[in-house]
Amino acid sequence: MSGTLPLAEVTRRAAGVRLMIFDVDGILTDGSLHLGADGELLKSFNVLDGHGIKLLQQSGIATAIISARASPIVLRRATDLSIEHVIQGVHDKRQAFTQLLQTTGLPASACGFIGDDWLDLPLLLQVGFAASVPNGHAEVRSRVHYVTEAHGGRGAAREVCDLILRAQDRYEAVLAPYLA
Repeated sequence: MSGTLPLAEVTRRAAGVRLMIFDVDGILTDGSLHLGADGELLKSFNVLDGHGIKLLQQSGIATAIISARASPIVLRRATDLSIEHVIQGVHDKRQAFTQLLQTTGLPASACGFIGDDWLDLPLLLQVGFAASVPNGHAEVRSRVHYVTEAHGGRGAAREVCDLILRAQDRYEAVLAPYLA
């Protein structure tokens, strides 16, 4: 795999996505962890990313989160976005992915995943559509099908969502109500 696949191959792979899985730190956030004086953890999420996830769901594409870090903030964001499958606190993402495939009944080839660090490699190497961000680790970027232009927490997830919708010829239909 290479992060520089021809657009036609990236589009073909994105067209097969039935379940899009997102890492959190470095993907849905910029990877920063803000600690308050009392030890509370704060994260910032991008609203464009959230809207992209909702658009995938409206188009019949399931969404999931698999994250090594467990956080009530992530669960809150996932609930706000109606993300059905949320698996947190797992360092063996391969095991979590196997569990998710059993739950959904989907093959790995029908899944997409966007991640940014070594913990994500086992999933990125199994899914039909693998993506990363320009600020992801070089070992990850060199092994995915697509590297976004936007950085993690700055619209990368939305970019992937739009790419999938375009690849599946759903983008214009999803956009149409906003133009009426």
